[in-house]
Amino acid sequence: MSEQGVDNSKRQFLTTALTVVGAVGTGYIAVPFLSQMQPSTKAKAAGAPVEIDISKLETGQLIRAAWRGKPVWVLNRTPDVLEILASNTDNLADPDSQESNQPTSSQNEFRSIKPEIFIAVGLCTHLGCSPTFRPETAPNDLGPDWKGGFFCPCHGSGFDLAGRVVKGVPAPTNLDVPPHHYITDTLVLIGEDTVEDSA
Repeated sequence: MSEQGVDNSKRQFLTTALTVVGAVGTGYIAVPFLSQMQPSTKAKAAGAPVEIDISKLETGQLIRAAWRGKPVWVLNRTPDVLEILASNTDNLADPDSQESNQPTSSQNEFRSIKPEIFIAVGLCTHLGCSPTFRPETAPNDLGPDWKGGFFCPCHGSGFDLAGRVVKGVPAPTNLDVPPHHYITDTLVLIGEDTVEDSA
């Protein structure tokens, strides 16, 4: 067939049609593979922020929740505890929380947004054991310097009631304070910083 017998418009139409069909086919093949790379609904839910209602949290009480598969503690500290926290810094490795993990809004002597409410990830920063809540002062097994706090039975690390690690124990840093903010006075959202922290 000669060059003059070729219909260029038909050739252009067939080329365009095959290109479109090929692109659509590639899309149908690629979508299942790409969707498998996305996190599952269960994984998304596990990392989602968690709301905790603290309206019934009594003074001195500790409640536990879960966020990202980790225990989270919410403690309503007494006025006496707040006084001790402000004065008992000589025995602490990082009293100002310079080497520890917390949102900017919680980097203060109480390690909290509201002084009386302490929120922390309940895992020792040494090897990830869960410390026990020991609010009593100077118990026989922990000695006269113990002013209340969290004691890790795995390797003997101690933390005060602001999650600050005491000197000379295996834990290298203070307990982690998760990102959080208050939705209302009695409803706290764990997993998202305040506007100032995320800016």
